[in-house]
Amino acid sequence: MTASLDRLSSQEAARVQDYLNDKIQSLADLEGLDSLLSNLRAQHELQRKQLAEAQQALEKATTASKNHRDAVRTQAEAFNRQQEDIDQRLKIITQSETSDEAVRLFQLSMNKLQRLDVAKGYLSLLHEAEGLSDHVSKSIQSAPHQALPSYKRLRAILSSLNDAQVAAEGAAPHLVDHIEKLTTSVKKQIQENFNNRLQKTLEKLRWPGKDLVLNNGFLREWEASVDLLLDFQEPDLCVSDPSAIEHGEEAQVLLPLEVMVHPLQLRFKYHFSGTKPTNRLDKPEYFLSHVSDLISAHAGFFATYLQPILARRAGSAADGLKWNFSSATNAFITALLPMIRQKISGFVPQVATNPQLLSHFMHELMTFDTDLRETWNYLPNSYSTETWKGLASEVLTQQNWFDRWLQVEKEFALSRYKDIIDTPESGHIDYDGVESNATKPTNAAIRVNDLLETITERYKPLSSFSHKLRFLIEIQITIFDQFHERLHSGLEAYLAMTSTIGRTVQGGDQGGLEGVSALERLCRIFGSAEYLEKKMQDWSDDVFFLDLWYELQDRVQKSKDDGKNVVGPMSVAEVAQRTSQAVADNHLTHRSNMSEGALFDETASAYRRLRMRSESIIVSTFSSEVQNSLKLYSRVSTWSSLSSPSASFPHPLTSELTSAIRILSSNISFLARALGTAALRRITRQVLLSTQGFIWDNVILRHSFSAAGASQLASDVHHVCGVVDSALSSQAASQGESRRTIRKLTEGLTLLSLKIKPQNVTSKSEEEQTDKNEELGLWEVERRLFANNESARQVLNELDIETLTEAEARSVLEKRVEIRS
Repeated sequence: MTASLDRLSSQEAARVQDYLNDKIQSLADLEGLDSLLSNLRAQHELQRKQLAEAQQALEKATTASKNHRDAVRTQAEAFNRQQEDIDQRLKIITQSETSDEAVRLFQLSMNKLQRLDVAKGYLSLLHEAEGLSDHVSKSIQSAPHQALPSYKRLRAILSSLNDAQVAAEGAAPHLVDHIEKLTTSVKKQIQENFNNRLQKTLEKLRWPGKDLVLNNGFLREWEASVDLLLDFQEPDLCVSDPSAIEHGEEAQVLLPLEVMVHPLQLRFKYHFSGTKPTNRLDKPEYFLSHVSDLISAHAGFFATYLQPILARRAGSAADGLKWNFSSATNAFITALLPMIRQKISGFVPQVATNPQLLSHFMHELMTFDTDLRETWNYLPNSYSTETWKGLASEVLTQQNWFDRWLQVEKEFALSRYKDIIDTPESGHIDYDGVESNATKPTNAAIRVNDLLETITERYKPLSSFSHKLRFLIEIQITIFDQFHERLHSGLEAYLAMTSTIGRTVQGGDQGGLEGVSALERLCRIFGSAEYLEKKMQDWSDDVFFLDLWYELQDRVQKSKDDGKNVVGPMSVAEVAQRTSQAVADNHLTHRSNMSEGALFDETASAYRRLRMRSESIIVSTFSSEVQNSLKLYSRVSTWSSLSSPSASFPHPLTSELTSAIRILSSNISFLARALGTAALRRITRQVLLSTQGFIWDNVILRHSFSAAGASQLASDVHHVCGVVDSALSSQAASQGESRRTIRKLTEGLTLLSLKIKPQNVTSKSEEEQTDKNEELGLWEVERRLFANNESARQVLNELDIETLTEAEARSVLEKRVEIRS
């Protein structure tokens, strides 16, 4: 063992010693020595086998490496021999002294061969193109259908050359140019021939005369000519994009219809150009109605004879072509539109400087567009989900005439508004313009509303949302704002004239600021504000304005992402300021949290504030006038000295109350005629409450009353209520409305009028102002009322007194002279 350890290195000996020390630490460990030696022998045998396998793998890798090195050396030597052979051959072929010079000369030869190959390809293409062109020329007369494949092949060659030009960076411009000219020439040749064929057939049919010759032979010949032209046009239709039409591009005219419309175009040009009497700048409806007549006259022919041809082609055409053959009527209208566009392009600049002519022309053009959409259901692409925008949209958007037209319409509308305002009777109340139970506006308010409705009808046919909203904001809301400013200024002027300073400046000339005259001035403002506010509410529920509102919300949500303006040059904040604050709020929130609103929110709110303010001033003016007239009545001092009033009730009116009765009667009679039911009730109620407060504070609480005096006061109040109910007439909900309004006062008079001794009677007159419970006399009520609050409330309940508190009831009852004494 020791000898074996001596043959090991110091590190290996240390590791063996550590291993033995770890495994044999006690005498008991020596018993497992045999097992330990067995394990060591097994591990040694395993390691020996692994070492043998590793040596074999090393020998194989060494052998493979040597073989690969030998193979690479052999290939390198072979390559060098081949390179020397090639260099030698190049020197012989090129008769050169060195290999580099030989390579250069050989490359030049290869370049020449490549150019020769390209030239051969060019010549081959030219030969094929010329052959196709010759074939078209030879077959076009005798067999026109055979010319079309050659033409389509020629188009395909041109298309492939154009595609190759891009990849080759424009390597063969002359070849492409020549093929393009050749293709254009062939196309022109075929189209002229096919057009002539169709034209000859049309002459036989006597198109476009009224008496067409529609025999079967001519119709078959016409159908064949139409099919030829459609076959010829099909490659061009394939490259057209139907979505481009929705973005402002013109729809492509079918070639057969182009030929058939040509005589119609000549006739149109004859009548509506030059100095012909039908060519008038003030009568654009002449040429527009002429086109409408053409459609009406010939649509039946196309629907009967062309529609089956288009339907057959649509059935076999690719999906991208079907929309071209959807409707013969649409195709006919599409063929007529170019001559109208040409006429319009020269017509608009001539009328642009004349506001009336431009306005009239745009109105007629939108009417024409509407007729095409609604009468003929015109849509260039029948598969589109969008409606046709119309010729008016092309003029306003693509030709940029909208700003000019908007300016013209705005000037016209403001001029018309000024004429309405300047009319002498514009400020008069129109009692017949609305229902009898509605508040009466002024003539100006009704005519302004009519003007705004007329403006709506003028721009409603527009297809552009931006155009419609700008019309709304810059014209209609502007007129609303100006009229609101006028009403507001009138109210401020009234307040200024009725102020202390104003009255001083006016001096004694106050007749127009008092009584019915004052109320009439205020009712003009109130009635006009309420009328237009309701009209704006009605407009907000109209389908047209609802659609505008929803479209505005969609645009607001989109502008939140892209940061663009909502309507033309107007931002979200600017639009919200003129329409509704909900626009700005919705701009900052998610669609699911959008608040409700309407286009006229801001304007309607301004009119609502004006209406409420003018109503409060009507109440204040009326109440002040009544209270001023009651001041003399408040100074009557005979209430306690009256001993025996008239036996019948009501008693004669106290003379000091005559002025107040007259004011109430005249003012309420006027208001009943000028105001609606709801407004009249509100104002009358406020005036009666004000009158009740004045009588309560200045008559009942300041004087003492005998039984006769209390009865006289009750009679005077009865006269006041009767006058009010009489003045309200049919506008009042029912007789007795005024007594229910001033219930506090009537209940106070019930207490004040109690009899000293109870009267036991079985019935009473409706006119007697005594309590229902006849057994309660003055002293009984006085005893229970002043006993305690519970007793007071009980006796007040027995007297059907509900509005008076215990303290108020005691203060009233104390005004009886019997109680005070």
